[in-house]
Amino acid sequence: MTRLRELGESLGGTVLEGLGRAAAQLQEQTPLPADLLEAEDRFLAVFDAPGVEAEDVKVRFENGVLRVQVDRFRGFYDGFEMRLPGRGMSLDGEVALPADAEVDPTASTAAVTETGTLRVELPKVDTDVTHSDTTALNVDEESTADHDEE
Repeated sequence: MTRLRELGESLGGTVLEGLGRAAAQLQEQTPLPADLLEAEDRFLAVFDAPGVEAEDVKVRFENGVLRVQVDRFRGFYDGFEMRLPGRGMSLDGEVALPADAEVDPTASTAAVTETGTLRVELPKVDTDVTHSDTTALNVDEESTADHDEE
């Protein structure tokens, strides 16, 4: 009976691991959910990015599209063994600004909040100002006390 139980546990563990890997792959193929908000003087893009640290995030503004790439890492927990690796580690997303939007990506800010969102603010500019087609942005950590609820 013990061997049968061990076989069942082994098969169950293998099935769970396979399901976890499939879920992680699906998550990695699904773009990060994002909202695009507009104020009089700027745009705000808010991406869901749970479990992310600022150093895990790359943000680029290219030809009117804000692109986000996240390479996060699993933490190690003493005394625990990974049974279900179900979270994707390499995630990305993008949001296109309206075709007539004129922004200054060099004055933009990006920050990861304590609640697991990535906030990118892109200030609007006069249409007479010309900017580069591609700009990489630095990402900072920020306290959620600095902003209203998301």
